[in-house]
Amino acid sequence: MIYLDNSATTKPSAAVIEAMTRALQEDYGNPSSLYRLGLSAEKLLKASRASVAKSLGASPEEIFFTSCGTESDNTAIKAVWESRSKQGKRVITSSVEHPAVLNCCKWLQTRGADVVFLPVDSRGLVRLEDLENALTEDTILVSIMHVNNESGAIMPIAEIASLLRKRGSKAIFHSDGVQSWGKLPLDMKALGVDLYSVSGHKVHGPKGVGALYVKKGLHLPAFMHGGGQELNFRSGTENMPGIAGIGAAAEAINTGLKESVERIWAAKLHLKERLTADIENIKFNGPDADGPGACQSAAPSVLNVSFIGCRGEVLLHTLDTAGICVSTGSACSSKVRGSHVLSAMGLKPEEIEGAVRFSFSDENTPEEMDYVADTLKEAVASQRRLRAAFKKR
Repeated sequence: MIYLDNSATTKPSAAVIEAMTRALQEDYGNPSSLYRLGLSAEKLLKASRASVAKSLGASPEEIFFTSCGTESDNTAIKAVWESRSKQGKRVITSSVEHPAVLNCCKWLQTRGADVVFLPVDSRGLVRLEDLENALTEDTILVSIMHVNNESGAIMPIAEIASLLRKRGSKAIFHSDGVQSWGKLPLDMKALGVDLYSVSGHKVHGPKGVGALYVKKGLHLPAFMHGGGQELNFRSGTENMPGIAGIGAAAEAINTGLKESVERIWAAKLHLKERLTADIENIKFNGPDADGPGACQSAAPSVLNVSFIGCRGEVLLHTLDTAGICVSTGSACSSKVRGSHVLSAMGLKPEEIEGAVRFSFSDENTPEEMDYVADTLKEAVASQRRLRAAFKKR
């Protein structure tokens, strides 16, 4: 099997599985307990927090564990609203956010929030002038994702933070970093964000665990109440097997990010070259439309391609029978017809219909991409012939 849906989830690494197994079998104590088994679990908790913090260029006390990226997003957005809605009602986000942010912001609208959904350009990027025009004195939150899960567009996060400082805005700046963690070098202070969400299962870690970066000095109300875990911010007995797993995944990022990203780029660019050479009437979507090579505003892990005259869903199933896993969009909204991201980018209906997302990990190879390209070439030609014959009837 050739797995090219790594934006949906990734295969847990051997180191992650080993760390989780050890936590289940040996370090199974409650980290709040004072005896040896509990202290051993507490030590593991601290080590995992330190590893995640290092991978984000943050301090351990700025990292809070959650159950997933969606919880991290919801925690950030709702906590800001709860603590600052008396100061202002405006919330600014983008029209291409993950449903975890989009639907949370739509929920805020039912609570009286004035939510602005910024448009994007044809490459899927937010324009700074649009953000500046939307900023008001009563803006309390700006939430813009770092890397888009469908287009691979890298949003200008540092530039947005700089703009907020320049305008003297008091808005809290949150970014969904689920698709950027493990794909880009990250430093929270350099990015200038106040809140940053990540998820374990996008970086060869386990499902059911995520993390939220909260800038030191930013005080937000507790999202979950109980025994006071996570510095009283997110109560509940810690998911120690999951935390051990996300810690191991973070450690792999700390020790091998550069080499990992190089392997991801190699696979992506080889597939891009093969598709360009072998299949006519296709369109690369997002920043990858800018040229044949690596684009500065394109993430290494995502390639979105429209095969004009084909249905992406049919291609998905054809590839699946050949042992190749791809996607037509976000796994979290796969049952929804059409892509809100590609629509916001201005793609035509036939371009959206024929769109397929390839998302890579460092386990993919250029040799695998040759098989993918050969299979796609045949599948696209076959589907186009069938559709052409049907139209003639």
